Amino acid sequence: MMKPTIKTAFAAVLTAGAVVALSLTSAPAHAAGAGHKPAAQDWSFKGLFGTYDRASAQRGYKVYKEVCSACHSMSLIKFRNLQDIGFSEAQVKALAAEYEIQDGPNDDGDMFTRKRTPSDPLPAPFPNDKAAAAANNGKAPPDLSLITKARAQGGDSIIKVSMKHPDGFTIGADYVYALLTGYGEAPAGVEVPDGGSYNKYFPGGVIAMANPLAEDAVEYSDGTKATVAQMAYDVSTFLAWAAEPELEERKRLGIKVMLFLLVLTGMLFALKRKIWSDVH
Repeated sequence: MMKPTIKTAFAAVLTAGAVVALSLTSAPAHAAGAGHKPAAQDWSFKGLFGTYDRASAQRGYKVYKEVCSACHSMSLIKFRNLQDIGFSEAQVKALAAEYEIQDGPNDDGDMFTRKRTPSDPLPAPFPNDKAAAAANNGKAPPDLSLITKARAQGGDSIIKVSMKHPDGFTIGADYVYALLTGYGEAPAGVEVPDGGSYNKYFPGGVIAMANPLAEDAVEYSDGTKATVAQMAYDVSTFLAWAAEPELEERKRLGIKVMLFLLVLTGMLFALKRKIWSDVH
């Protein structure tokens, strides 16, 4: 009478394992599309035990703040979230206070302007999408909060890539890095219209965004040399964190659950042998 019970227990273990595997993957994203395939970079956050490089992510925020934020918003990120990449509470308050935001109404029913606080989102460069489009040849620059998810090859999350393709398979951060370092002269036969630029990693090769990075475009406080490659790497790290800030916690949880399942499987196997030890 105990045999079905043991089978049911093992089935539960297998089902739980499947649930864990599914929980480690994120919702599908759209692939980057046609174009040269980006090279897979050596990111600290790849692999089952990978974590975000806080120093790189902080430098990446500086690149976003001083370069990218002139055109691109990050509406899903609040200043307080920056503590997750190593900024202190005092630093976050100071970073937020550099900007103002309209608030209200006050007791008199009037709107007013105040300095931003850690609970406020990062400021947007334009008041609305139409204003953004009008300032950028009719097309609003995309919000960068989830850009690395939107540009992931095959729609895979970082964790899924780490499990299935540890090497040679690109993620969204690879595409962003490649795009930022992929500007150059158009090859013969490729016509670049006025206001456009050639980038071999952009679908079609012609992109409306001018090359945003130049040597020493920012000054890193830690003394790191601000080359184009370094800035592209750092801002890609920052954007990868912004898209999947829960990545490290998901990895820790997944490892704990898998260890629990391994122990549980061993206990159930020992229980099975004990129950059937007298059966010949």
